[in-house]
Amino acid sequence: MIDAIGNCDITQQLIHTNNSIVHCHFNSPVFTCPWPIDTEKLIKLGVSSLTIQNLDKAIKLFRFALCVRLQTLNNSHIDVGQSYAWLGRAYSDKGEHDRAIEYSEKALKIWLNNLGHDHPDVATSYNNLGLVYYKKTEYNKAIEFYKQSLKIYLNNLGPDHPIIANSYHNLGNAYDNKEEYDKAIEYHKKSLQIRLDKFGCNHPDVATSYNHLGFVYNNKKEYNKAMEYHKKSLQIRLNKLGPDHLDVARSYNHLGFIYDKKGEYNRAIEYCNKSLKIRLNKLGSDHLGVAFLYKNLAFIYSNKQEYDKALEFGKKALELILKKLDSNHKDVGVLYNILGDIYCKKEDKMEAKKYYENALSIYTQKMSKDNSDTQKIISKLKKL
Repeated sequence: MIDAIGNCDITQQLIHTNNSIVHCHFNSPVFTCPWPIDTEKLIKLGVSSLTIQNLDKAIKLFRFALCVRLQTLNNSHIDVGQSYAWLGRAYSDKGEHDRAIEYSEKALKIWLNNLGHDHPDVATSYNNLGLVYYKKTEYNKAIEFYKQSLKIYLNNLGPDHPIIANSYHNLGNAYDNKEEYDKAIEYHKKSLQIRLDKFGCNHPDVATSYNHLGFVYNNKKEYNKAMEYHKKSLQIRLNKLGPDHLDVARSYNHLGFIYDKKGEYNRAIEYCNKSLKIRLNKLGSDHLGVAFLYKNLAFIYSNKQEYDKALEFGKKALELILKKLDSNHKDVGVLYNILGDIYCKKEDKMEAKKYYENALSIYTQKMSKDNSDTQKIISKLKKL
């Protein structure tokens, strides 16, 4: 029984039984749960929170499930491994990559001990670690884990399984970011071929493959080829998903980016505004997806030399993204960098310096001083 006069603090969770009685006002919301605790339900609630990007709630639920499992099961139980894996995923989505790696490695160790080296769940764990290192921009490490994952999947699933297509897709993305474009195209085409064979030519996963081939050709500066693939992707998405689907918005955004690269700024703005309209309708005005569209529009208006308009969208993006992410998140750093570029083009060196220094602080924390993106900002500061 809890019977309190005045306020009371609960620092962990409150677990109540059929006989418990609580007469108390708590200072903050208390996570309550009946005994016995259904940890599978906690995990499902955490996954639901993860899906809607309520990351802090997801982490609380996964940690609570882990705490209960550590007390009721042995430390190397497979369910403990599952809790570690979901915590790794949540911290990865939150951009806390080192914590994500810590938990993902704990999950991998448990699954290796329980399932052996050639189990599909071990392959999934390697793949998850690859995804975190990819987000950290440590592409060689990402490729190492992706290839370990692929080898196990090939042994268990055969060469034409959709999961194999996903593995090729991930490798294609990593090689694209390493600027090894021919290798990236090779893996994306392998992925595309499996998806065409398995799903036919009008499937959303086929659209995804076309989309990423478009990215690679864009990075190769083969803009017409990039546009060809993005338009194929857009057509499938319009046919299968309808004109107001978020994937259609993504295709419009990507086409806008290519028109920007081609110097066709009005067409670029047209496509980005189409994308923005869908995202505002689907996600509301307070969503990260909207912030990223504002960022892209800032970039295009800057290239168009309409710097005041560029600043308007850049600051909208920064204000929104700071509400949603930690102040030292990499994406916040990207926006500081873009705003620094705009002020630099306006020849406002004081403001440019301020934004570049904010970007540098974040990049140094998140990616190290030796990272190429960090070095670019250091170079910009030296030129001011």
